[in-house]
Amino acid sequence: MQCPFCHTVESKVTDSRDAPEMNAIKRRRQCLECEKRFTTFETIDLTIQVKKRDGGYEDFQTGKLIRGLDAACRHTRISHDKVRALASEVAAELMEKQLREISTTQLGELVMDHLKKLDMVAYIRFACVYRRFKDVDELMDALSLASPEEKR
Repeated sequence: MQCPFCHTVESKVTDSRDAPEMNAIKRRRQCLECEKRFTTFETIDLTIQVKKRDGGYEDFQTGKLIRGLDAACRHTRISHDKVRALASEVAAELMEKQLREISTTQLGELVMDHLKKLDMVAYIRFACVYRRFKDVDELMDALSLASPEEKR
């Protein structure tokens, strides 16, 4: 690991901790040359391809998922920390399934399954984007599929 101060490649790890909210390991390092300390984060390289509706592909990006969830969860009881935790949970589930690719529709359904348990408003907002409702009837159908105990 290259020191950000003197650019020497020799450093030692002085402390390691889990950073579950980022799905990473936080490492505190000390440069062996200038002796300054710095922090690095080690994350899993999630190499899942997302097949878009237009037929193109792009790498799965947790940051993009977080932005979409943030938009759906704005002005609800779901905090940004919960959004990050949910995105990490979805990423972990994808890794567990050992998928090489997933369609945006499948990914959206997976996310909506999680959102439905947390907040119905966020679920419907997210569903409006992923399912691309053409009219109010489709939206009402989606609402009716939610069980009564989930409506708050």
